[in-house]
Amino acid sequence: MKRPILMALGLLTFSIATAQAADIEFWYGNTGNVEEAIQKQCADFNSAQSDHQITCVGQGSYEVGMQKAIAAYRAKRHPVLIQFFDAGTLDIMLSDAVVPVEDILPEVDWDGYIAGARSYYETSAGKLFAQPYNSSTLLFYTNKTQLEEAGVTETPETWEEIIGAARKLKESGHACPFVTDGDTWRVLEQFSARHALPIASKHNGYDGLDAEYAFNTTFAAKHLSNLVEWRKEGLVRLATDTRAGDYTAAFNAGECAMMEQSSGSYAAAKEAFGETYELTAAMAPMYEGHERHNTFVGGASIYVMKGHDEAEIEAAKAFLDFLRQPEQQMFFTAATGYVPVTNDALDAITASGEADSPKYLTAKIGVESMNQPGTPDTRGIRLGFYVQFREIFMEETQKAWAGDQTMQIALDNAASRGNELLRRFQQTYRNVQLP
Repeated sequence: MKRPILMALGLLTFSIATAQAADIEFWYGNTGNVEEAIQKQCADFNSAQSDHQITCVGQGSYEVGMQKAIAAYRAKRHPVLIQFFDAGTLDIMLSDAVVPVEDILPEVDWDGYIAGARSYYETSAGKLFAQPYNSSTLLFYTNKTQLEEAGVTETPETWEEIIGAARKLKESGHACPFVTDGDTWRVLEQFSARHALPIASKHNGYDGLDAEYAFNTTFAAKHLSNLVEWRKEGLVRLATDTRAGDYTAAFNAGECAMMEQSSGSYAAAKEAFGETYELTAAMAPMYEGHERHNTFVGGASIYVMKGHDEAEIEAAKAFLDFLRQPEQQMFFTAATGYVPVTNDALDAITASGEADSPKYLTAKIGVESMNQPGTPDTRGIRLGFYVQFREIFMEETQKAWAGDQTMQIALDNAASRGNELLRRFQQTYRNVQLP
């Protein structure tokens, strides 16, 4: 009698183990060296254990990934894990398609995440909705070699110093002293955050869906007008003004001497400069007389989508646990320039003896930037249809860059059109409680 019982117990154990194993998909939107790092982590996870198998599927961009995931969810063919970018935060929170990561993994010390990486993806009450992953912030890059050739021996820290350096570069014959693409994330969101300026009322939407845009009335409007005038003077160039037609490529090739760009761009710039130029990276510049505050986290986080069985959720939890390991964050930082997101990963970098190594430069500077003093207006952006608003902002400001309207009119138009989006979003979710 004992043998059949033992066999039955053995079969039961096997069935439980089998039930807990799962093959799942993770959809992401990155390309280039970031995609290579993601695929490496996926392969390493599969090699590190035999309970689960993950297939990581690139979608080409954040926007495409977001659209495909929502369509797949409606068709019940969605992945277990999906990477969503910062601009889509409120849309995905109210979609009813995801489960807050704190509910999935209640045992995790979520307070161990650095404040700047956590606040963007948490509810108004402080619950983390997604696990921060490829987290970046805005940094200021210079071609130190070219600046020194123009007589600039100290890295500029303020906009006034940048323009002073740009004039010296221009006088020395440099055609592209400072370059930008005028992107919403860089020239509006990150600028407003570190200068403690509201983008919208209700603390950028955290306090209610009835928020209204306010950026056209703040110092951000003056900064954007300055950029237009500096371009006319030949001190600032747009991506379209460069030979490369791409402002990051123009900087990496030595065509332009200064730029502000994501910390995630550091690895590519360092590789491109090689032994030809010396690269510097620092916190994004301030205007003189303004107190520095935290920059926003950029990049994306990972959400757990609803509608999956227990085994698939267990696989998702295992993968999220794997990515959270300090050594995995250290690898990702070194490979991409994205910053680590937990305090224990920062401690591990310090303990490694390589904290001052170029491969961890963005970790030091980026975290310092995101950990500057915060205000209720620097937690993040919690505004509906924000992806569409970014398109509107770019459309209107491009007209100002082209001289078809003043920058102030462009910003007023963008705010007005943006408010129409907010009212549509508010009507769509009129019976939904803001998380």
